[in-house]
Formats: sequence, C-alpha cells, structure tokens
Amino acid sequence: MYLDATTSIPAIEHCLHTIGFFDPKNEQILSVEKPGEGNMNVVLRIRTDKRSLIVKQSRPFIQKYPQIAAPVERIDVEYRFYKAVTNKAIEPHIPEILTYNADNYVLILEDLGDCKDMSYLYDERNIDTSQLHQLLEIASQIHKSTPKAYPTNMELRLLNHQHIFVLPFLEESDFSLNTVQDGLEELALRYRTDETLKKEISKVGQQYLSQGNTLMHGDYYPGSWMEKGDHIYVIDPEFSFMGFAEFDIGVLAAHSIMITMDKDGLRTIKSRYPEKLNEPLLAQVAGIEIMRRVIGLAQLPLKRSLQEKKLLLEIARALILNESS
Repeated sequence: MYLDATTSIPAIEHCLHTIGFFDPKNEQILSVEKPGEGNMNVVLRIRTDKRSLIVKQSRPFIQKYPQIAAPVERIDVEYRFYKAVTNKAIEPHIPEILTYNADNYVLILEDLGDCKDMSYLYDERNIDTSQLHQLLEIASQIHKSTPKAYPTNMELRLLNHQHIFVLPFLEESDFSLNTVQDGLEELALRYRTDETLKKEISKVGQQYLSQGNTLMHGDYYPGSWMEKGDHIYVIDPEFSFMGFAEFDIGVLAAHSIMITMDKDGLRTIKSRYPEKLNEPLLAQVAGIEIMRRVIGLAQLPLKRSLQEKKLLLEIARALILNESS
C-alpha cells in the first residue's frame, strides 16, 4: 500500500498494523503531516497518543519529480546504512530505526523533533567552525564503518551520475537556466563548451561509478543535515555506496564555498579531516558539485547575483583543473 499525507488515518493504522508495527487497540493516531519537502521519498510525521514517529516510503520514481524514474529499493539502502553506522560516536547523530518492512518499502524512524534543515546557511552566508568540525567528525565516523556485503546501489548511482557529471554540462538542454535567473544560460555556455574541463569531469564521474572501500553517505549537503540547538543530525542516506572519502568531503567543501562565497573553508576541511585525502581529487569533487548546483537541474535555495554565480563557476573550474590550491 502506498501512503501519503492524504491517506486517511484508518488506512495508515491498517497499513502499520499489517506490517506488525502498530496495534490500533492500544494506540491511536492523532495527526499526520509532512515534516518538510522531501525530494526522493514520501515522508510523514505521525503523532499518536503515545509518541511521534517518521514514516518513509519509496516509490519507483522521485517524489518531487514523478516523471523521473528511480529504484524503489533505495529505501533498503537507507536502512542498510543506518544498520552499518552503529558505533557509539555516530549513534547520537542519526535517527533510531523503529521498524523496516521491505515488502512495502516502509522505514519507520525516531522523530528527531524540533530540528531545522541546515539549508538556512545559504542565506546566512556563514558556517561556524564548530558546525564544520562536527560535520567532519560525523563524516569521518561514517567512513570508518566496515559493513559486509553492502549494496552497490548502482541504479541510483547511475541516475545521480547523470545529474552530477553529465546533464549540467550538455550544450543543449530542455531545461533553460534563464527560468532560474536571467543570464544564467549564457553564463553556463562557457563551461558546457569547455572540452578540457568536461574531460576531467568525466574522469571523476567514472571513479564515482567504480567500487570503493569506504562507506559513503552519498549526499552530504545541507539538505541532509538537521540541526537542533548546537547538535547536528545526518539523514537521507539513500544515495549511500562504497566509494571514496573525497566524494563526501568534496561535497561538504563545495557547499561551504557556496555558503561563504570563499574557498578558505577547503583548507580547514583538508586539515581537520582525520585521514589522508587525495587533495586533487577532493578539489575536483568540490568544483563539480559547485558547478552542477549552479548550472544543473538540482538547484539550491541559493540567492546569489549573476556576478556571484560567475565567481563560483570560476572557482569551480579552477578546482576541477587543479589550478587552485
């Protein structure tokens, strides 16, 4: 059964009872709401007379863009990720699993409560050193996990590969960037026709699709970070895979640059991450992530002038070509 915010409470109670999680004789649902705008999956906050919980369910398409097919099994990857990162250091930063039902693609998690999505950092144009350090520590603990027989998640990675490494750099596209911001389409053309740049991007894309030995979150950006006071949680690991640490850390670096409009944070990230990183690869991942977020389909709530986006693209190109330390 598919659930969403319009599903009746009796139907939701029946579904949760069917999967062995909920007994309507002993507990009643009081309300159902969307805790936020989920991109990939249906996400519901369900309040009962005893507790509050989060229900996630995947579909054979992206929830935000139903016209884009996506593997329905991605919810299993999310479940496997949470099961894999159960060391004491990471447990305080992820939600507890309450139940998982593979037949209905349903994952039920602890409700983290009054948290806020850290996308607000784009407007503040600042990320505190303490926040950056905490995010690096969480990432390093994820990367230390050693799951056995972890899913390759290749179908979702192939989809993500298109949106990170291919579609933003096509010379012709059905998606006009001028609908995002006047002049952005023309600004993008310089990079979409830069064959030297695209060759380097393709190389990193092939490495993204290769099998690595480090557990990745796979989408380590402010939309996956939740903040409660000064405590950070990490959610939505459906893009997880066994890859290379520079991918997660490069994405983190990219967003710190977009937040602050300054690449100085990259030095902090390189020096603070506890393991040795391939610095040229880290820079390339950061540059690609900046570019795909500025001139790709996966737009951010990034309020920047055209001149500021021009500067970001110039920084990104230098990072990809390793012309910037």
